[in-house]
Amino acid sequence: MSAPGAFFAGCAGLTLSPDEAAFFRASDPLGFILFSRNIDTPDQILRLTGDLRAAVGRDAPILIDQEGGRVQRLRAPHWREWIAPLDEVARAGVRAPQVMTLRYRVIAAELRAIGIDVNCAPCADIARANTHPVLLNRCYGKNAPTAASIGRAVADGLLAGGVLPVLKHIPGHGAATADSHLELPHVDLPRETLRDQDFAAFRALADLPMAMTGHIVFDAIDATASATQSPAMIALIRDDIGFDGLLMSDDISMHALSGDMGARCLLSLKAGCDVILHCNGEMAEMEQVAAASGTLGSQAQARADHALALRDVPAEDAKALADQWQALMAEGAA
Repeated sequence: MSAPGAFFAGCAGLTLSPDEAAFFRASDPLGFILFSRNIDTPDQILRLTGDLRAAVGRDAPILIDQEGGRVQRLRAPHWREWIAPLDEVARAGVRAPQVMTLRYRVIAAELRAIGIDVNCAPCADIARANTHPVLLNRCYGKNAPTAASIGRAVADGLLAGGVLPVLKHIPGHGAATADSHLELPHVDLPRETLRDQDFAAFRALADLPMAMTGHIVFDAIDATASATQSPAMIALIRDDIGFDGLLMSDDISMHALSGDMGARCLLSLKAGCDVILHCNGEMAEMEQVAAASGTLGSQAQARADHALALRDVPAEDAKALADQWQALMAEGAA
């Protein structure tokens, strides 16, 4: 069997169109990502995830962002609503690691029930006084030990339910004061500060199977390119932080990056990303991404195989887990 395409793709709506199915059949992306535009009911998502996998003829991974707070694609009335992670950690106090593990076991059970097996979490970014509001309450704490401890709890909860965690935004987005969806942030902290704080949280989680880069320039290391497209930054992620899992770009269509989609992909892959993430489902862009990304290299394929093997875990009971989570939260409030 030939290697799949070195990209993740989105689709436009609630169902897979014939044109999309034909494109995915021909380009064979490694996997897919769903957004709110793709979400209606559990039955609808089951059909969509089944159709996406049928298009590529294999058990392709299907990603989603289900963090809680502002970033949760699955919402009431069909799914539980979750407060923002930073607020949950504060509310839970000393029980935060146990609470967050249970929270993400519930989320994993809800995801697996509708055919989704990768969640783009944990966020190990450190919350700082000037962290941009788009990220701030998605963080878990204000220092590396807390971010790493809660990040581990989140990852453990997901893995217990057979859902792959994606560590983000490596090597650290918390010091960015701009929104990378809209512009390219620059971080001007000294390398030693980054090493001991922001990067340290990711170093503690470097054994996780998948990670997502941040579109951020770290002036002290490479003032010319975002981490996604910087060979120096990818080398730091691999060598200094020690991450050897499957490394994907953040959404390649974000406005932090410049150039056409093909050029963005080529720069990211040349820098050392294993796979490109493209989210908006626009066919013209996806065609450029597929053409530029090519297929997974042998090392990237081995990393993908290792990660995907971790999905083989029996499904859990979301209601029973939610009852445990509520009981633990009640103990903390008593």
